[in-house]
Amino acid sequence: MLSDDKEIEIIGEAESGEAAVEQVRRDAPDVVLMDLRMPGIGGLEAMRRILRINDDIRIIAVTACADDPYPTRVMQAGAHAYITKGADFQEMLQAVRRASLGQRYISPEIAQKMALGKVNGGDEDHNVFDELSERELQIATMIVQCQKVQTISDRLCLSPKTVNTYRYRIFEKLGIESDVELTLKAVKHGILDADEV
Repeated sequence: MLSDDKEIEIIGEAESGEAAVEQVRRDAPDVVLMDLRMPGIGGLEAMRRILRINDDIRIIAVTACADDPYPTRVMQAGAHAYITKGADFQEMLQAVRRASLGQRYISPEIAQKMALGKVNGGDEDHNVFDELSERELQIATMIVQCQKVQTISDRLCLSPKTVNTYRYRIFEKLGIESDVELTLKAVKHGILDADEV
């Protein structure tokens, strides 16, 4: 859809977080639409790496649904916009244009959820994954995507022992004892879609 707009030039697509980082390094785009649930290191970590390469790049985080559990983390990590995949073309275009000008944009439904989360803080809507550090959340996400410890280790440049230490801390913070329990919690709190299990 965006390629039909005369002011926008699409210069590439990537299949994984790692591929997105490499493509940005090679092609230096002005704006990146980043799927948060990309394979590999994931969209959030890819976004952080891209901004370390060039913090002038404007990133639009794209999520499958407005109920994604960490819009605040994404915006704090440097995204200029946050939209859902279900956004209509005009909203996507608005997000791209605002981001390219250095302005912020959040889909209204996501903004409402963020605002209500602050108002309702500490009630039954509390997301236990908010207790995790950025690295713990990243590793938890990779675990529930069935990535093995060695794969996580290789992708994040950590030793397998360090990954297992993070895994232990995640289990301790969430009060669980297995990857199955982690997966169930991830589905319950929107970290993982039920159809991905």
